[in-house]
Amino acid sequence: MCESVPVNEDWEKRVDAAWARFDEYPEERAAEFRAVIDALVAELPDGSPLGAFERACAWDSTGHSDKAAPLYREALAGGLSGYKGRRARIQLSSSLRNIGQAEEGVKLLTPELDGPSDELDDAVRATLSLCLSSLGRDREGLSLVLGALAPHLPRYQRSMANYARALVDPEG
Repeated sequence: MCESVPVNEDWEKRVDAAWARFDEYPEERAAEFRAVIDALVAELPDGSPLGAFERACAWDSTGHSDKAAPLYREALAGGLSGYKGRRARIQLSSSLRNIGQAEEGVKLLTPELDGPSDELDDAVRATLSLCLSSLGRDREGLSLVLGALAPHLPRYQRSMANYARALVDPEG
């Protein structure tokens, strides 16, 4: 839920249900899915950052990063915070990469590395690594991915974490 805007729990459940049916909309029916989301967003107050976020997600998920990016920006500028705010920054960074603005994606996500930890930490690192790779900074990107992977391994966590650091700091 967006911390900056009170939302009806029923509305959230209906949005979740719409997203659970997303795969029922093949590419040629993408506009129908966006219409479902638009109808739900129409129930929110004008200017709702949550509405902009949901519309951005719908455009993004149907292959239109160019239309999603301004909506993610609108949601964040409107005060979208907390978990969905973090999701918006991750998804905006990915969209920026897709439209040739990976440097802006790096600038947006890098501070997230030092932010409060949650279940999105690995998504931050994965998306940031893609942005870095798009900029030819593959060693930095690989370092992030290995660092994110290391804690999930049944063995070799310390070795992989050390290798990840060595990719960007060979002397350290």
